[in-house]
Amino acid sequence: MEYNVKTDAFEGPLDLLLHLINSLEIDIYDIPMSQITEQYLFYIHTMKELELDVASEYLVMAATLLAIKSNMLLPKHEEEFAEDEIDFEEDPRDELVERLMEYKKYKSAANELKRREEDRGQIYTKPPTDLSEFSEAGEEARPEINVSLYDMLGAFHKLLRRKKLQKPLQTKITRQEISIDKRMDDILIMLKKDKKKRKFTELFTASNREDLVVSFLAMLELMKRKQIAVSQNSNFEDIFVKATEEEMLVEHH
Repeated sequence: MEYNVKTDAFEGPLDLLLHLINSLEIDIYDIPMSQITEQYLFYIHTMKELELDVASEYLVMAATLLAIKSNMLLPKHEEEFAEDEIDFEEDPRDELVERLMEYKKYKSAANELKRREEDRGQIYTKPPTDLSEFSEAGEEARPEINVSLYDMLGAFHKLLRRKKLQKPLQTKITRQEISIDKRMDDILIMLKKDKKKRKFTELFTASNREDLVVSFLAMLELMKRKQIAVSQNSNFEDIFVKATEEEMLVEHH
């Protein structure tokens, strides 16, 4: 089965590296190359498992990280220097840090411009209505953070690993292919019926890899079309999915 889902969430390898640095709370000026390389390759592997097109720039960055990691593992030869001579050895991470800082600066500027554009678009509209009284009973209002595609990939990888550990040693599976469109419909029906947030893992009812991948890609497409909203209260906590308010008003056929 061939999957082809295009999404704008992939912004490039530098964006992925920044995501990892923020999530792992790493000092950008003192990047632990072994840890960051391992995590980066983990995301590349997950993207390949999903049969998503991995742009060559991601692979080039993977090679760069491995080269820096290898360079830092090389033994350093101690040499005697005169008292007035100082050894300024270049850190192999310097160029990478410089690229990350430059990218971070431009990304911050782009986000600021986008925010100003959104603010400008709100000038002639009514203020947002306070809907807090309609929130789910017993649920306190908690700030939610944005969930990126990288967060989704991480959650999906954990799901695959858990399913693999839980499956019996010998299984006989009758393969029934299901289309992404059909799975999108199933997910929307489930979310509209409950009219509440569902855990990310609860939307994966099958156990075989093909159906799991189709379900994940269906969710990505629903996110892209703004038919579902994905939230997370803090890093590494459970991800929740619900139908958007606009989608709840659409009668499903």
